[in-house]
Amino acid sequence: MTAELSKGLGMDNRKILFRSTNRRAPAVSFEQALLKGIAPDGGLYMPEEIPRLTPEEILKFSDAQYYEIAFEVSRRFLAGEIPDEDLKRIVMDAYNYEIPLEHVYNNNYIMRLDQGPTASFKDFAARMMGRLMQYFLNRNNGKLLILTATSGDTGSAIANAFYGLNNVKVLVLFPEKEVTARQRKQMTTLGKNVSIVALDGKFDDCQTLVKQAFGDSELDYLNLSSANSINIGRLIPQTMYYFYSFAKLRSGDPGEQVVFSVPSGNFGDLCGGLIAKNMGLPVKKFVVATNENDEFPKFVKSGVYEKIEPSLNCISSAMNVGHPSNIPRLVQLYGGNMDENGSISNAPDMDLIRKDMYAVSISDTDTEVMISDAYKEHGLLLEPHGSVGWAGLQRYLEDEEVNKNQLCISLETAHPAKFPEKIREILSFDPKLPPSLQGLEEKKESYEHLPTGYRAFKEFLKNNY
Repeated sequence: MTAELSKGLGMDNRKILFRSTNRRAPAVSFEQALLKGIAPDGGLYMPEEIPRLTPEEILKFSDAQYYEIAFEVSRRFLAGEIPDEDLKRIVMDAYNYEIPLEHVYNNNYIMRLDQGPTASFKDFAARMMGRLMQYFLNRNNGKLLILTATSGDTGSAIANAFYGLNNVKVLVLFPEKEVTARQRKQMTTLGKNVSIVALDGKFDDCQTLVKQAFGDSELDYLNLSSANSINIGRLIPQTMYYFYSFAKLRSGDPGEQVVFSVPSGNFGDLCGGLIAKNMGLPVKKFVVATNENDEFPKFVKSGVYEKIEPSLNCISSAMNVGHPSNIPRLVQLYGGNMDENGSISNAPDMDLIRKDMYAVSISDTDTEVMISDAYKEHGLLLEPHGSVGWAGLQRYLEDEEVNKNQLCISLETAHPAKFPEKIREILSFDPKLPPSLQGLEEKKESYEHLPTGYRAFKEFLKNNY
């Protein structure tokens, strides 16, 4: 940590408490929210207040390394819970890889969040969260069973982050027909304290089983915790790269604002960005780009929220979510209340949502066309999720007639090599494998199969843990 950066950043040392979005459970510390995952009333934890950074403090980030920014952002939420020296060690260990910011044209950039150990943006949250959990568990001699659902990349990131820890067991559920072979093998070839279960269903089925288990008092003895983006420990690390990318790409104009395009499935990444905006990051607009699961774009347009059941199977598989778990957090940030089932008891400020967000649905056809066009026109290699984000940004730039000097950053959330079949089909070549994906083909897989009903899943938990 540079002395200049740390010295220049003042902070309030008040301990921030976290409260359920359902408002029927007591406020808890970050440690309690992190280790529990979901509140007892079924809601998601959110900070009672969001700490602010001044423009001068954000300006200082331009000369900082990523781990320094991660430290300064996270300590705002963890004041009084983790000593600074311990937190510095955690972020330095978690973020030891590059975050490329790739110029495409005009003032438009791709932020590649695919350079971590599992080649996915989920590494940013999983590695930080895993180290925080380990820190608190070691301090209290505790043990956890991490229960998580994945639509593609979460499972491998969580499995990698917790692999080999002796006080944490991990159980990941995934929809067997909706992940690629490489995504599956990143989870199923680990072993040790990591177990994997395939369901013949959708991601939403996996997520439903996880939520049912958390609400089942007969399973309290398992000491369950979540590592999905429903866990607040996932969201806070996802605020950091928004600050980082703006700090590195800003022009120096004190009034400059940035547009982020966020490919969105379960909406954890977007909520991380919204928290960053509430902390003071000067965001002009979030382009909220979904695939054909368009429940959120329709909600923004009409003000009526309707789940998509079952979710549609699109080529951007990690975004095949018909009812994003983080929507209640977004609704709360805009003054409303939504329960975990999608029922709104108090409407959010829809005018402000429309001011802050440009929500757009990108079809599979347009996703494929964008992969082709981006590579042919700019040499930009995208996978399906990043293509949805980039296509959403292009729609926004066309519809809003944005100045070509406007800083725009689109998030690439997974490495193209995780989707070789689709890249080969569209561009007629195999993307180069990053080190994290090399050798997977030869490794032996091991995983269980279960039906989608809760009874079978509960019996599995009781018999194995």
